[in-house]
Amino acid sequence: MYAVKGTVTSRLTVRPAQPCGRVSREWGVVSSATVTLCAVRAETAFYQWDDGLRRLAQAPAGERRKLDHVCDRLVDELRRRLGGSFTTAELAGLYAAGTDWTLPIAVAGTSGMAKPWDPQVLADAAFARYGREALDYAGGRRQVGS
Repeated sequence: MYAVKGTVTSRLTVRPAQPCGRVSREWGVVSSATVTLCAVRAETAFYQWDDGLRRLAQAPAGERRKLDHVCDRLVDELRRRLGGSFTTAELAGLYAAGTDWTLPIAVAGTSGMAKPWDPQVLADAAFARYGREALDYAGGRRQVGS
């Protein structure tokens, strides 16, 4: 069962192909249910991304520089995909659509390292770093309702 704040209409249509935080002309106005689901998805994603940052911070000093470089390359690719102005919901939507595109960058950047790194950790850390540049992110948390 889902609890939705605000007005609930008689019918709820789920359209998983619609990126969170973007509305097409065809679909019209975003309902409060859509906004609530996007906020939950973004909060969950930020938890995973922050975990990626924590794990990256635990890397041995000798590997950290190379891993930071890979993370920076992933952030650059995120910037190319989303642009300079974006919201946490849009970033979470990109994350939910899949992070397979991060694998070649992470694998190429970590080749030759003594310890194999989980590419998803690097992707999560990059999403966390880029998420701090979102329009609705300030002071270590998302601004809800902006």
